Amino acid sequence: MKHPLALLPLLLLAACGSGPKTETAPAAANTASLPEAHVDPATAGTVSGRVLFTGTPPVMPIIDMSSNPQCERQHKTPVKAETVVVNPNGTLRNVFVWIKSGLSPAQWPMPATPAKLDQNGCMYAPRVQGLMEGQDFEILNSDPVNHNVHAECERNAAWNESQPPRAEHKFKKFASEEVLFPVTCSVHPWMRAYVGVSPHPFFFVTADDGSFVLKGVPPGTYTIEAVHEKYGRKEGKVTVAPSGTASIEFTYGS
Repeated sequence: MKHPLALLPLLLLAACGSGPKTETAPAAANTASLPEAHVDPATAGTVSGRVLFTGTPPVMPIIDMSSNPQCERQHKTPVKAETVVVNPNGTLRNVFVWIKSGLSPAQWPMPATPAKLDQNGCMYAPRVQGLMEGQDFEILNSDPVNHNVHAECERNAAWNESQPPRAEHKFKKFASEEVLFPVTCSVHPWMRAYVGVSPHPFFFVTADDGSFVLKGVPPGTYTIEAVHEKYGRKEGKVTVAPSGTASIEFTYGS
């Protein structure tokens, strides 16, 4: 069964040269002409909530790594697929939650540190993450085996590049909003992660309690979207009053 967020094959762009390298996909718009974002801390609010799961959680299959013993030896116990991870409190993990619309176009401050994707035990970590347009995306290979990192973007330029064992880190950038796209490995087909590229910093990925919180949100009315790799997209409206708190819940089920 295909995931709802699976994308069509795209042109693969290969990088040349050696050493750390940063590549930027063509920008969809001239963000340099946008005003700098300003949020008054005295009136900033918060959006919080949970992503719930109803019904019987699907049983995740054991990943067969026998085709690569070096991968298999790194795990003391069998590894299950992470397509659906339901927490003990009945919430759903690895859901990307963000402000989809309602913010005025602006240049938001860029995080000082890169977003990171590691390849460890022939698995991607983290499974789902967000980063801002233009933010550095650092890719590590902590494994003793070769990987092919394949960013299956649609709005940004796709690429598929080899990364030898414990090689120098790769650095990439994405210039266009895109929520979500998969990152796969052409060598190990079970490896999969998802990345959300946002034009602003108001995004969150649910973890082991299924909650999310978006802090420092300016007063206004917003569309909040939740995106899961298997169960797809849900959205709702919230209004954040000056210095106020708004809450919203999303529910998925089998």
